[in-house]
Amino acid sequence: MSGLRKSDSGELAFCVPDPRLAGFVLEYTGQDWTLARPLVRRVMALETVLFVIDFEPHARRVGDDSRAADRCSVVSPVTGVRERPMAIEQAGRLYGLTVRLTAPGARALFGLPLCEIANTCVGLADILGARAARQLAERLAEAPDWPARFRLLDGYLIARICGGPELPVPVRRAWQRLTALSGDVRIGALADEVGWSRQHLNARFRQEIGLSPKTVARIARLQRAMFLMRDTRLSSWADTAVASGYADQPHFNRDFRMLTGCTPSSFRALTTEWTGSWESDRPRTSAHPSELIGAPWWAWEEPSERP
Repeated sequence: MSGLRKSDSGELAFCVPDPRLAGFVLEYTGQDWTLARPLVRRVMALETVLFVIDFEPHARRVGDDSRAADRCSVVSPVTGVRERPMAIEQAGRLYGLTVRLTAPGARALFGLPLCEIANTCVGLADILGARAARQLAERLAEAPDWPARFRLLDGYLIARICGGPELPVPVRRAWQRLTALSGDVRIGALADEVGWSRQHLNARFRQEIGLSPKTVARIARLQRAMFLMRDTRLSSWADTAVASGYADQPHFNRDFRMLTGCTPSSFRALTTEWTGSWESDRPRTSAHPSELIGAPWWAWEEPSERP
């Protein structure tokens, strides 16, 4: 286990997956805490796939924005790659595990093109089947502690992912380049590198990944900016924008609002209260933002009933 953070209301446990899952699974997060009041978890656009394994029923509603009327209830949600932010309203006890998968990992685990779950949130039972999802949750819940749960999850994912379908080699290569370079690569050059035309790369990439190469590049670049602002001595968002490859701060501000649903300053304020207690020593798998445990892809805010 990479880290355990406790407070009066509960605990968070973090773990780097087994090395055999490198390139497929980025992180595990165990959570057991009780929210003092209902809160909305704002999740930014993602080029990775998240799935939650609930150990007990939980009051959770999800939607594309913060309007309560647009949310629906989901148990053990699987959140596909996303080109827009999402809001998750939560209340009461949160007890379970969250897994963050790369696109190749999600393709192998779930056995379907990621376009089928892109920009949506479905129950784990809808993909694995009700019995398989229930048995997985029960086995993990019955384990004596977080390290034991993480070991069980390693074994389960190694068996399924190692035997699962792979992304086409050119698509996987393009995805790896886009994420490793934080989006700093021209799509035309990327197409030449994998041996496809730009149009064919766009079509196959969107079918397999669920997003276009350009969108994945935008998300990866913004994650790089957020990583730099939190983990370096850059003094302002303007400096961060330049260091991350944006043409200017207005372009950065536009992408930030489109991909997170809020401004840079408001996002920082939303994350400060929750992450401040463990941000300085949170574990990481590497210096790359997409592999940072606790990467800033979410923030809390008060629920709103505005139309």
